Amino acid sequence: MKKTAALITGFVLAISLSACSSNYVMHTNDGRTIVTGGKPQVDDETGMISYKDASGTEQQINRADVKELMEAP
Repeated sequence: MKKTAALITGFVLAISLSACSSNYVMHTNDGRTIVTGGKPQVDDETGMISYKDASGTEQQINRADVKELMEAP
C-alpha cells in the first residue's frame, strides 16, 4: 500500500512540476527574442513583466516593449 501511495504521489508531483516549467518566448518591438524559464509575471501596477532568463537571473522588461508573448513549442 505504501508503494502505491508513493508512486501516485510521485506521478502527481512530476505532472504538476512539468506543467509549471514551460518556457515562454517574448518578441520585442526592437526585434529581440527573449526565451524565459517559466511563465513571466505581469505587474499591472508598474507595467513591468518579470521573468527568469536563460541563466536563471531575474529580469524585467516594460510591457509596452513586448510585441508578443507565447509559450515555447
